[in-house]
Amino acid sequence: EVQLQAFGGGLVQAGGSLRLSCAASGFSFVGYAIGWFRQAQGKEREGVSCISGSDASTYYADSVKGRFTISTDNNKNTVYLQMNSLKPEDTAVYSCAAYYGHYIGPYSLNADEYRYWGQGTQVTVSS
Repeated sequence: EVQLQAFGGGLVQAGGSLRLSCAASGFSFVGYAIGWFRQAQGKEREGVSCISGSDASTYYADSVKGRFTISTDNNKNTVYLQMNSLKPEDTAVYSCAAYYGHYIGPYSLNADEYRYWGQGTQVTVSS
């Protein structure tokens, strides 16, 4: 059974950092794309970043480019999202998701592409 679990959220002051983890079980990352999404209260879900489990190519939303870094440890079947220079507008529930495929680009931030989803973790950035 494919399972994803996101953790590592918390409360941080603006300008601070957090590292989220997405632990996967039931499948190997090779051949899959893993994405991070977020949803703020009252807003639509937004694709944040994605990474290829095959070649580690990455893509970022403009809103986080230069501040967030996505990485993968295939030995641990875990994807990380290092979030630096956090802003209050980064406050949201962050979730990870996966789909079988090699494409990494703008469309891989589209939630409809993803088949497997994990529960989210809350990130709150205070001003």
